[in-house]
Order: sequence, then C-alpha cells, then structure tokens
Amino acid sequence: MKRLVLYLVIALIFAGCKPNSEKITEKSKLLEVFRPSKGDFPNISVHRGGKDIFNYPENCLETLQYVSDSINAIYEIDVAQTKDGKLVLMHDNSINRTTTGSGLVRKLTYTELFDYNLVDDFGNETKFKVPLFEDVLKWSKANDVVLTVDIKRSVAQKEVIEAIRRAKAQDHCILITYDVEQAKSAYKLAPELLLSVSARNNEEFDRLLKANIPVENMIAFTGTRLSPSALYDRLHENDIVCMLGTLGNLDRQAKARGDELYKTWKASGIDIIATDRPFEVHNAINNND
Repeated sequence: MKRLVLYLVIALIFAGCKPNSEKITEKSKLLEVFRPSKGDFPNISVHRGGKDIFNYPENCLETLQYVSDSINAIYEIDVAQTKDGKLVLMHDNSINRTTTGSGLVRKLTYTELFDYNLVDDFGNETKFKVPLFEDVLKWSKANDVVLTVDIKRSVAQKEVIEAIRRAKAQDHCILITYDVEQAKSAYKLAPELLLSVSARNNEEFDRLLKANIPVENMIAFTGTRLSPSALYDRLHENDIVCMLGTLGNLDRQAKARGDELYKTWKASGIDIIATDRPFEVHNAINNND
C-alpha cells in the first residue's frame, strides 16, 4: 500500500511538471508577414537605429522615433548588458564613442550609465540617455514597429529572448544570427521567432537547410556585397526574404554615383536594404520617375 501511494505521489509530481515542459509558445506573426510572396513589409532596415543624423545618436530611443515619424522601416538595434544585468542599447564594448562618459558597459551599472548623455556621430552632446531594451520593446509595440535585434557577444541569447517574451514583443522582434551555430541555438531557444540568418552564398544556405531550421523562420542577410541573382532567386523559391547590407561600401557608392542605385539593387532581387542612409533609400525606391 505504501509503495502504491509513493507511485501515485511521483506520478502527480510528473503530471504537475509536464505542462511547463510542453508549453507551446504561439508563433510570431512576423513568420507570415516577412515572405516575398506577401511583399507587404518595410523595405528598409535602419542600421543601429539611425546613424549620421545631426543631434540624433545611434541606438537611441529618440532617434528611432525621429526616423519612424518620416519613413516606414524596421530598426536594427544592438543589445548589450550592464554590470548589474540590465539590457541596454549599445554597439561598442565601451561607452567612450557614443556617450559623454568612458568605460566598459559590462563594468558599469545602469545607474552609472544614466549619469552620461548620448552624443551623435558628429560629436554633439544631446540630452538623450542610453535606453533600456525593455523600454525600446514597449515603444516598438506601442508604435507597431519591427526591431532586428543584434545580441552582442557578451550577452546570452537566452536573456534577450526572455526579455522579449516578458514584454510580449515576439510580433515585433527578429533575432540576428551570424552563423549556423548561432541560428541553431536561437531556433532551439525560441522556435516562435523569426531569425535573420547569414546566407551570403549557396554554401551558407545549404548549411542552414541541413541544420533543420524551418525556412519559415528565416530571413536571409545576403551580406554587404551584391550576390549573383541566382542566389536571390533560390531564396525566393523557398519564400525567404533577401536583405542586402548597403551600409559601408555600397552606401558610399550610392552617395558618390547617385541614389538611384538603391532602386537598381532592389530590382535585382533585394527585398530589404539595410542602410546608414534610410531617408535617401526611401526617396530612391519610392521615386517612380
């Protein structure tokens, strides 16, 4: 009899644990939205939330709002972590370049970070502060904006994913990954989220397919150089959005030779242009002349 009671107790314990282990999270609506077959998604990704904008620093909540007031876009942001575990927006390991302070992010508390102001890319001090990731998530939901989240190497994917889930912002976030292992890890942790995966050539795309990540969970970052149109065709055959990073050399090329190049690149098979020149790209690809 005692043994029977013991078995019943063990069974009840396992029964109580089972729902949590089999908890199914609803898929992000972005898995359906970002499909070439749909085509109804923003065609511009704003690098670091906005760069080279006078009086508006990168990775700044006020900059996101400023750009969003003018164009329809998604926003690439960088997530770092402070000494006291706060997730914040910051690209560099240190705050020297982008704030009035100095030091490594990981060695500063958020209270210490808040003592400093952000500076723009021209060295001008603003009144803006380093934003908390949770506040940017709230903003994205309130404004129905999509973020592509670049997780810095010192930050665990799991912590960022948990922050997104706490904010119930799965429909507003795309996780950026740089190789197959990062993509596999992100998919295992968050199969409900859309992932930006590196597919600069057929070999990289083949490795992703062999990793058994569903194509519905992918948008393809095809690099910062133009790829053969056959790659874009192949990705489109799998209903995968193609994103080209014009930030850097291609942006400089367009600035020197004419912004109409953005329209030409888009016509070659690019669905989203990731750029440091969002306003110029917007004007170029929406110009019907």
